[in-house]
Amino acid sequence: MHPSGSGAAVEAVDLHKVFGPIHAVDGIDLALRPGRIYGLLGPNGSGKTTLIRLLAGLARPTAGEARVLGTRMPSRPMLARIGYMPQAEALYPELSVAENLGFFARLEGTVSRAAMDRALELVELGERRATPAMHLSGGMRRRLSLACTLVHEPPVLFLDEPTVGVDPALRVQFWSHFRRLAGAGTTILVASHVMDEADRCDELVFVRSGKVIAQGTSAELRSGAGTTDLEAAFLHYAGLDAEGRPLETAP
Repeated sequence: MHPSGSGAAVEAVDLHKVFGPIHAVDGIDLALRPGRIYGLLGPNGSGKTTLIRLLAGLARPTAGEARVLGTRMPSRPMLARIGYMPQAEALYPELSVAENLGFFARLEGTVSRAAMDRALELVELGERRATPAMHLSGGMRRRLSLACTLVHEPPVLFLDEPTVGVDPALRVQFWSHFRRLAGAGTTILVASHVMDEADRCDELVFVRSGKVIAQGTSAELRSGAGTTDLEAAFLHYAGLDAEGRPLETAP
């Protein structure tokens, strides 16, 4: 049972983040249950990355609060129970694949060789252990970044565009692993602006201009919008026409 008593693994309560005149996160409320994959979907600039950074405790809210496993964020002790994969790879280019993974494992208090082997096996980099990160392709660096995120086997994962630059076959493997993790109780929030991965999630959260505009399963959101197309459903909830223009000004 979570200390907050709500049963939610991740919570946002009237969460705000303001940068000057920009309301990047504008009064978001969320309660994400354990053992589910949530898709955070919206266009670039909609506030997805800022929201994830607030939930992960990497930024302080202007107002409201974020909680992970009942603990108000930011919380340094809670960081060991969170996996966060940013859009840009946080890797040390001069270090090898194994050295990067070992470094992040030790930061999280993990020194298990078996855990590191499992992470490298998932991303298919076992044969590149000695290769410096700077000599990896963009897709391989993305795979290494995911391995560094998963190596300490945290109960909560925040993944910001995790499959960008990853080939289709490995993308399927990643999602299969995410599903296994969720089945074992891990809570996963995946940010994306690509709708074709949305059906792999248990529940979707549509965001635009720092606000949640709709939430539910993909079937529920399609039904509510009266469409079979998820992109069209997003436009419906955003109040936009098929060309992305506000409905009230559409001819």
